[in-house]
Amino acid sequence: MKGLVPWRQRNGGILEGFRQEMEDMFQRFFDVPYFDKTSTHEWAPRVDVEETEKEIVIKADLPGVDPKNLDISVVGGSLILKGEKKEEREDKKKNYHRVERFIGQFYREIPLPSGTDTEKISASSGKGVVTITIPKKPEIQPKKITVKAGD
Repeated sequence: MKGLVPWRQRNGGILEGFRQEMEDMFQRFFDVPYFDKTSTHEWAPRVDVEETEKEIVIKADLPGVDPKNLDISVVGGSLILKGEKKEEREDKKKNYHRVERFIGQFYREIPLPSGTDTEKISASSGKGVVTITIPKKPEIQPKKITVKAGD
């Protein structure tokens, strides 16, 4: 009899479609899930990737992330950023006391082009932005050839 009811979905029940639409809408507008199943979230930080002749520079937006909670590694030709953000806000006023906590793990994997020197990667953090500099190997950097004037 279940197969005869057109609005009932087999895997998630009657409200599964609605739940998925609400989840998508809240994710798009507020960048947070609507149906929070756990107290931790996994998210991917936004990054800017810039390539110059000598290096690749990656800037990751990680406001409120303590550098001790950040792990940067190179695995299989990809740069991996992972860690955890912990934040607590407390607001005390005359008529109320509010404490909000956010704990979320993040993960971002960025493929690296061949010819990068992964042994000389450096990273720095300031004002909520982590800057990772990956130099290119000298043999793949462009070489300038000077043209001599003829007779």
